[in-house]
Amino acid sequence: MTEQGAGGLLQIAEPGAARGPSVCAGRAVGIDLGTTYSLVATVREGTPACLLDEEGRALLPSVVHYGAGGAVDVGWQARARSDERPLDTIASVKRFMGRGADDPEARRAAWIYRLSESTPGVVRFLAGGRSVTPIEVSAEILRVLRRRAETALGGEVDGVVITVPAYF
Repeated sequence: MTEQGAGGLLQIAEPGAARGPSVCAGRAVGIDLGTTYSLVATVREGTPACLLDEEGRALLPSVVHYGAGGAVDVGWQARARSDERPLDTIASVKRFMGRGADDPEARRAAWIYRLSESTPGVVRFLAGGRSVTPIEVSAEILRVLRRRAETALGGEVDGVVITVPAYF
């Protein structure tokens, strides 16, 4: 059960515990922002359904490639470029959320990625001539999934739930 909260956010409650009328957004989706793959889904006629890309695929590799001139590729295209430009391609970025450059996991990343000088508590990757944080990399993946949902649903998304991994 959900209730409309302040700022248009949906407040989640256990079934039968909601304090007011339930509100269902017109175009609501769920996003699984995964370490390896991500996807977006919605409920159609009471049945959950993954929203597919133009190739008919539900899964999107959680990979982002930063190219020259500001070009950004996400998903399958980014994964294809990882062989030719591995230092400009970032995968498994969720592992670095909330970690500083001194974190052991971040130090292991230096074997795979170029890291820039970080602000305390934030890992920064050097890719494609720019410095990006794990949040910025994740935002690129979320943008692609949002566009997929808007295309499939015929308009802007009214609400979204993004999964939170167990280790967050």
